[in-house]
Amino acid sequence: MSLKITKKFQLKLENILESQEYKIRFEKGNFKCGYCIIKDKKVAIINKYFSLEGKINALIEIIKSIEISKKLCTKNDIIILKKIDTIEN
Repeated sequence: MSLKITKKFQLKLENILESQEYKIRFEKGNFKCGYCIIKDKKVAIINKYFSLEGKINALIEIIKSIEISKKLCTKNDIIILKKIDTIEN
């Protein structure tokens, strides 16, 4: 399954994380995998120098690595989560 790499799609992924009460920050830093998750504080920090595709891939990896409460998601979020589930790591 192929996903569209657009700023709008990036914002949808950010909204999913924000619905789970995560704060997303785009900052510079020495990230081995391009992002860092501080689970205790529900903060995700993504390398701000990533390309759009890199940011989207990082957001997808973060979403796959945390527990998502579907009660907090919208109908559209659920559709996106199903698409993400079909992507292999």
